[in-house]
Amino acid sequence: MKCLDLFISTQNEDEYKNIKHLVTPTETIKLPIISFDFYANKFSGVLNNLNKQNDINKIKEFATKYGWNNNIDKIFKDTTFETIVLTSKQQEIIWVNDGFKKMTGYCKNYALNKTPSFLQGAETCEKTKKRIREKLLANKPFKDIVINYKKDNTIYKCEITVFPLIKKETTHYIALEKAV
Repeated sequence: MKCLDLFISTQNEDEYKNIKHLVTPTETIKLPIISFDFYANKFSGVLNNLNKQNDINKIKEFATKYGWNNNIDKIFKDTTFETIVLTSKQQEIIWVNDGFKKMTGYCKNYALNKTPSFLQGAETCEKTKKRIREKLLANKPFKDIVINYKKDNTIYKCEITVFPLIKKETTHYIALEKAV
């Protein structure tokens, strides 16, 4: 295209009028450009699904390593998420997916060995924190909404769906999170 631009720029007005019909794009040439949005949207969806499947496969690797009895596919079956946080029983973060940085602004390495409470702040409700602690002690899956803070101190509501991961007893927790 650049060569064509250079060629056209060297033409005088009469010469350009003689060749104008040859350089005017036809509808068939415009179609792929117009339809690129459809392609980009489709490709973006495919890429998101691949990333999600890679995250699930990583959790399955942890399941094999730690011998969890949980059905990992069932955990992910009907749950939408942006972020996965895997913690020890003491709630120390041992792994997060790439969505964690997108949601919180914190890189993966910064989060490791911290508890998810580092995301909480002044606006985080004490009742919610207590309720979450009680639900963790009950050792059953649960869903709750908590106010968290991004790295830049922006507040966001985070829906967490937490599952205890069990060998003979709970050894880890997995939280599937999304901003609401």
